[in-house]
Amino acid sequence: MYSQLSFWHETLPEPVAPRPALPGDRDCDVAIIGAGFTGLWTAYHLALIDPSLRIIVVERDVAGFGASGRNGGWALGEYGVSPMDIARASSPEAAVRQMRALYDAVDDIGRVATTEGIDCHYAKGGSISWARNRAQLARLEAGVSARHAVGLTSDDISMLGADEARAVGNATDILGARFMAHVAAVHPARLVCGLAHVVERLGVTIHEGTAALSTGAGAVLTEHGTVTAEVVVRATEGYTRDLEGQRRTIAPFYSLMVATAPLSPEVLAEIGLADRPTFADGRNMTIYGQRTADGRLAFGGRGAPYRYGSRIDTTTERNSPTHDLIVASLCELFPVVSGVEITHRWGGVLGIPRDWFPSVALDRRTGLARAGGYAGDGVAAAKLAGHTLAELITRTESERTDLPWVGHVSRRWAPEPFRWVGINSGLWAARSGDRAEARTGRPSRRVELLHRLLH
Repeated sequence: MYSQLSFWHETLPEPVAPRPALPGDRDCDVAIIGAGFTGLWTAYHLALIDPSLRIIVVERDVAGFGASGRNGGWALGEYGVSPMDIARASSPEAAVRQMRALYDAVDDIGRVATTEGIDCHYAKGGSISWARNRAQLARLEAGVSARHAVGLTSDDISMLGADEARAVGNATDILGARFMAHVAAVHPARLVCGLAHVVERLGVTIHEGTAALSTGAGAVLTEHGTVTAEVVVRATEGYTRDLEGQRRTIAPFYSLMVATAPLSPEVLAEIGLADRPTFADGRNMTIYGQRTADGRLAFGGRGAPYRYGSRIDTTTERNSPTHDLIVASLCELFPVVSGVEITHRWGGVLGIPRDWFPSVALDRRTGLARAGGYAGDGVAAAKLAGHTLAELITRTESERTDLPWVGHVSRRWAPEPFRWVGINSGLWAARSGDRAEARTGRPSRRVELLHRLLH
């Protein structure tokens, strides 16, 4: 059953075996809702800092069921908001600290995977985003210059000329590219499922098949009983809408993926990407891909419509017209794969706060903690968030506990139908803006509408 969730789940070394549900009311020190990256990294670091803590994780489905197990496998040194946005909310110096903490998290994923024996196919090859028309080139160049002005360096992020960019990955119509050094490709389901086993070895209890219904100071009400705890951590990301009173906190956006059959040595030589950098281009409608450890291309993108009322639709996840557009985009990037079989189609929801700003918080008065709002850039950000939450909960001061995202509060999304109109209008603006830019080579003003409607 769970092997059908994604290519990643199907290629786990062992099939997913669900853990027992909560057997009734329980008491602990820290209760965590959600066994994805945020919840499990929080549990991992809590158990390392204080092995005496009694930690219970409750999960509606199975560990890694959501975005943590189905994503593009980018451990990315970027947030849903730019360093410039973070600098405006704090200072350039604080923004650079926030970025460097994330870069450390990218590296720490690799270190933990090695130390704990998690074979997640970690490969730190950086990330390339090709400019394939003049508008994309101008946007990427401006973004790199702005990041340098904040205080990042060319060792962190840089522009490549057309020949340099083509040597990394041989996409079509390359004019140049942005290269980000602090990015690793991973097999996300191997990472999240491996992490679940590790935290259990450290003494953490995970109850699957246990839906949380509501949270309050000192308690999580589930369908199988109540977990009481001094601290309750909400780590539910795109599924936050299922908790009582949280329908407008984070909007679930769809992102969909496909995977090719394993590619021949000749096709791989034509494509490049030998060091397994993740890849994209400079369009407004997000696309993302990686060359997998077994020689496939796993490739995805946004664009599936937002469902009224923050509804989650499993039909959209498994086969939708957007999947066909994603396949077309992949073949446009690499015509050599046009005849290759697409073996897998899948997708799921990610969580986006209204201002796209991720956050970590702990209210000591109520004991309620939360982290999330990664806007699709959560593999590494969740590592940093979990580490930070664990330090906040245990009163462990570090270079992480006063970063700009700690305590940030995003406005709630507008009620329906305004939310539906705004989000889908933004998706239209991105898609139509890309078509206009491909035709004219000039930046599209429609993209300004995207930012006005979604913020």
